[in-house]
Amino acid sequence: MKVNLLSCDAQRPDKRAIARCIAEFSATITDSLAAELAEILLEGDAVDIELDGKNSGSALRAFRKLSIDYEIIE
Repeated sequence: MKVNLLSCDAQRPDKRAIARCIAEFSATITDSLAAELAEILLEGDAVDIELDGKNSGSALRAFRKLSIDYEIIE
């Protein structure tokens, strides 16, 4: 499943938690790339990631908990 992470509306976003979430639930993203993607997301740009199919529901819940707006592409 492909997801477009649009923005983070948290009062004080936790960059490390966002990076861990991206790395944990994505199919091919390493920890260092996840940190870069989290930085890009917090700067206001959208980020496309591919989620591991079996954990997609948990990933979407985790994104909501971190106040990340997303849209499902596929």
